[in-house]
Amino acid sequence: MSKRESLPVLSPESTAGEPGPCGDALPGHPAGDRFGRDRSALRKPDFLKRPVGKGAAVAGVKHLLRSGGLVTVCEEARCPNLGECFERRTATFMILGKDCTRACGFCAVGTARPKAPEPDEPLRVAAAAASLGLSHVVVTSVNRDDLPDGGSGHFAAVMGALRDALPDATLEVLTPDFCGDLDAVRRVADAPIDVYNHNIETVPRLYDRVRPKARYARSLEVLETVAREYPTRVVKSGLMVGLGETRAEVLELMADLKAHGVQIVTIGQYLRPSLVQVPVAEYLTEEAYAGFRAHGRALGFEHVFAGPFVRSSYHAAEALLEARRGATP
Repeated sequence: MSKRESLPVLSPESTAGEPGPCGDALPGHPAGDRFGRDRSALRKPDFLKRPVGKGAAVAGVKHLLRSGGLVTVCEEARCPNLGECFERRTATFMILGKDCTRACGFCAVGTARPKAPEPDEPLRVAAAAASLGLSHVVVTSVNRDDLPDGGSGHFAAVMGALRDALPDATLEVLTPDFCGDLDAVRRVADAPIDVYNHNIETVPRLYDRVRPKARYARSLEVLETVAREYPTRVVKSGLMVGLGETRAEVLELMADLKAHGVQIVTIGQYLRPSLVQVPVAEYLTEEAYAGFRAHGRALGFEHVFAGPFVRSSYHAAEALLEARRGATP
């Protein structure tokens, strides 16, 4: 294509919830604010506003996590689904500390020199998961480019402790790219897990701005390695939309994921945590997500979970169940 096929965007006068030219996108920041520097750029359309997590159930989960000295990506990444998930007594554990060695343009997790891994963290994560009564546990981590194995050994230890504590639970990892170290990838995939997730995050054209230390081809190699060498693992990946990608780029990315063995795809709206992160280009509405789901079915994915609040670990148990149903002849 000689010209990029952009998703239609509503005029600045349009209000949230009203259909645009094709009914699938709203502008990401005020007219004239090209770089999203006005604080009003952080305001979301009404359909993207969620209640702040409060109440006894939410407080109880937070107390359990703090008493165990544990970190969740729900809190550190300012996930909009925190209230809903904590009320359901579920959370995504973030291991290896809360300080990341990278500074991705979309992410709210702090960047600093991390502390050494804590040897007792695997047992603390397992104890918390058991206390919450989780039947599906998702564990992610910050990037630990400072460690020789990228933290993969610690990752494997956490999953082993979880399997010992919850022998009947399904276990899911959401890993970094380990700087392309496939032995580190295999170390985690060798652990007693059910789902291996590594997020592709965005289309390759936007990597320099959104994931400057990552490589699109490297992430595909991580996913393909697990799909090829560990056929009993469900392979999963996710991406954000609303960063300035085009519809054609998203569809091409989905085809790349399918070609590299991915079975579950998650697609959700990028929500800017603060003015420090890259601005939102547009807010997609349901029509766009319906198109992505239809395209994913046509490509043959076992499950495509797409919607404005979808995150890679949001309703992860349900996504796995749907994928397994989809894989059944």
